[in-house]
Amino acid sequence: MPGRAILSRHELPAGMEEPVFSEPWQAEAFAMVVALHERGLFTWAEWAERLSAEVKKPDAASDGSDYYGCWLAALERLMAEKGFAGHDEVDAVAAAWERAAHATPHGRPILLENDPESVL
Repeated sequence: MPGRAILSRHELPAGMEEPVFSEPWQAEAFAMVVALHERGLFTWAEWAERLSAEVKKPDAASDGSDYYGCWLAALERLMAEKGFAGHDEVDAVAAAWERAAHATPHGRPILLENDPESVL
């Protein structure tokens, strides 16, 4: 979620050596998949199949450093297959967020409405 800070190493629960997510967007991707599953958009078996396919691609990082990138790719593929959001739609919204980020003053929340090309 935007604006949330990742816990520092000193704030981790007892027994945890490393944060689970190294970047906020990774936690958001994880939460998005869980929320969409809870809404019944796909089964865990469908999710596991798509994620496994992404992780096993020949160009996937052997050290797993692109794991959450694979999450996003699997989610995009699954949403396109189910007819919820096609690749073109995802790309268009991603581009709108990028434009909004560049148009937003530093320190202010990035809102999709800040996209200078928005027709809202």
